[in-house]
Amino acid sequence: MADLDDIRDGDNFGLNSPADTSKFYLKGMNSMSWGVKNRMARIFNRTSGRTVMLAFDHGFLMGPTSGLERIDLNIAPLAEHADCLMGCRGTIRTMIPPENTQPVCLRADTGTTILTEMNHNVLLGEDEMISMNASALAAMIAIGDDATEAKTIANFSRLVDIGNRYDIPVMCVTAVGKDMARDARYFGLASRVGAENGASIVKTYYTEGFENVVAATPVPVVIAGGKKLPEIEALEMAHKAIECGAAGVDMGRNVFQSEAPIAMIKAVSGVVHDGLKPAEALELFETLKNEA
Repeated sequence: MADLDDIRDGDNFGLNSPADTSKFYLKGMNSMSWGVKNRMARIFNRTSGRTVMLAFDHGFLMGPTSGLERIDLNIAPLAEHADCLMGCRGTIRTMIPPENTQPVCLRADTGTTILTEMNHNVLLGEDEMISMNASALAAMIAIGDDATEAKTIANFSRLVDIGNRYDIPVMCVTAVGKDMARDARYFGLASRVGAENGASIVKTYYTEGFENVVAATPVPVVIAGGKKLPEIEALEMAHKAIECGAAGVDMGRNVFQSEAPIAMIKAVSGVVHDGLKPAEALELFETLKNEA
């Protein structure tokens, strides 16, 4: 058991020593199976090594929040512009056309809503997950939440067991307790816990010192978009994260709540895949918005 009296913050993240990707282009994947690598290659662009995931799993917590009133009208038209779709089984089955060929990251846990105490989640059934033809499975861990940390980590570990059985990558969605600082130390802790428990992808929040979070997480890290920001701020956040080594974004509200969602997801893709600076991406956004 770790000595809890001598926990020292990491201070040697080897920022000038990149991860070995000689056998596969994504870090941490060299020793993975063919099936995992093949599915990861669907999600992450093979030229840039990055991804723009479109998250619309908010409904199982928030209901028909702004921008998600009609998935068929608001999200389905965006699908072809995303590298991967992240949603829940119900909305994917009922409102994403089956002829969609974009890979799906299935939200594989479900639980309480915003009206009650959060994070008391359970996993979907194993057969159900497989039937969705997902390229990845996702579940949340609540680090620092006394009531739910152990349960959510146990859920996540069980999901990794299922993913390993069928060669399906698993994405860890990190959350931290309400009393914990939203900083690199705690998001780094949550991200590393996800990776230690078998995540192939970690989704966490951008913060100052994010390069240390990425360096200490041995698998690709994508950032959550979080609450709706002005377009330039969302593009700046994406750009900073990519500069720190992030492997992409998993954005929701900053895309589907934008006044021009298709223009916004294309602008985000420009930052993630094409190296556009935030000002250049905003110019692209404004041009596409005006053309529409």
